[in-house]
Amino acid sequence: MLENILLGFAVAFSLKGLFYCGVGVLLGTVVGVLPGLGSMATLAMLMPITYHIDSNFAVIMLAGIYYGAAYGGSTASILLNLPGTVTSVVTTLDGYPMARNGKAGLALFITAIASFVGSMVGAVLLAGLTVPLASMAMRFGPQEYTALMIFGLIAASMLSTGQPLKSLIMVFVGMLLGLVGIDMSSGVSRYTFDLPELFDGLSLVAIALGLFGLPEIITTARGGPEGKVMDEKISLRSMLPTKAEWKESAGPIMRGTGIGSFFGALPGTGGMIATFISYAVEKRLSKTPEKFGHGALAGVASPEAANNAAVQTAFIPTMSLGIPGDAVMAMMLGVLMVHGVIPGPQVITEHPDLFWGLVASFVVGNVLLVLLNIPLVGLWVRLLKVPYHLLYPVMIAFVCVGIYSVRSSVLDLYILLGAGIVGIVLKLLRFESSTLLLGFVLGPMIEENFRRTMTVTNGDFSSFLSRPIAAVFVFASVAIVGFFVIRYVMRLVMPGQIQQTN
Repeated sequence: MLENILLGFAVAFSLKGLFYCGVGVLLGTVVGVLPGLGSMATLAMLMPITYHIDSNFAVIMLAGIYYGAAYGGSTASILLNLPGTVTSVVTTLDGYPMARNGKAGLALFITAIASFVGSMVGAVLLAGLTVPLASMAMRFGPQEYTALMIFGLIAASMLSTGQPLKSLIMVFVGMLLGLVGIDMSSGVSRYTFDLPELFDGLSLVAIALGLFGLPEIITTARGGPEGKVMDEKISLRSMLPTKAEWKESAGPIMRGTGIGSFFGALPGTGGMIATFISYAVEKRLSKTPEKFGHGALAGVASPEAANNAAVQTAFIPTMSLGIPGDAVMAMMLGVLMVHGVIPGPQVITEHPDLFWGLVASFVVGNVLLVLLNIPLVGLWVRLLKVPYHLLYPVMIAFVCVGIYSVRSSVLDLYILLGAGIVGIVLKLLRFESSTLLLGFVLGPMIEENFRRTMTVTNGDFSSFLSRPIAAVFVFASVAIVGFFVIRYVMRLVMPGQIQQTN
């Protein structure tokens, strides 16, 4: 363990490691501060860059963007009452009232500290839990992997913030898109329309950018973030909390960290659910619940700690089992596969420099983020005042150049445009685009392991139930689907009673 940790810090503290980590957290912070864009869109836009650098530093930079956006998202929430990211929605409930009461500096400082604590605890859990999980996963056969991936997709669909049926439909659409290309088993082309550019399948970058990048940019440019930045001058002295405020925020930070760490490691939940639950817990435990919504310090500290802890622990199932819990982790797996790194437990054994370098970069990146978010608050305030109509043309141009640079294919630009139109339609119809991307990444992996199972067992489906671990995931999947089906039927039979219970 000590040798692995030293190896990780050797990667993270190398000149390239520090550079790409710094670039990642800086871009993530900027993205988080700008309302309306979001980490998913930015990750999709910057993913083409990572194809031209070493896999170790590519993952470090993308991870830095991910948790950097979680840090920066609170700034617009507090100063502008507009969440920079989806997971910062809860922060607006008490962060903006604190700013209006002259405590913007305090809210920003507590947010930075809560984010730091949550992230560091999440990084420790990542280092401590991933290796045992990977050791157990080394004993998995194709039955276990098939059942586990199906369970992950079902959990992501049913436990998402949208409607379960719509999310499940998007999973199947994503799996169908994943079938495009040459079948590795038979050598037959599927849905390629005799276009050589499609023999390797649809471009993950074009699909991700089309679903998340273009819709976010176009929607924000069309509506424009409305709100006025607080004119209050924020000094370092105004940011420092008193002894009583330290004491008031300590408990919520630790509770939020625990809640975020738990939900972050579960497929399909993540930071969004963790922040709402942590906020509800603090309001329930508070002796003065009437302060929530009017500038309660706990209402800022706990959700931010939960959000950042969930971001770090989301890497646990991704790095140990090769199962992404959300769309961001699916993109991480896509980057690894492009670099020839097979997702799963073998990443830790065959590429220890990549895994431990990533863990060590979390420590480096979180320290950099504290230094970026506290002394440079004035810079972020000025950035919020830049008109958005000057920003989005540059973003769209950057998207197109990035897409073309990956495979030098004009067809990828058409795929980007088509996926962008589909992404806008899905957003208007309130479908979950993130589950489509999960299905797109995991679909081919499920097909491969399912075929391997059928080959080994001569087509015997009972092997999924005769192997204990696979059976557990099968029954868990059935239980989740059964629960939502029963709840739906009960809503049809007793709509009034179910609504009162909810």
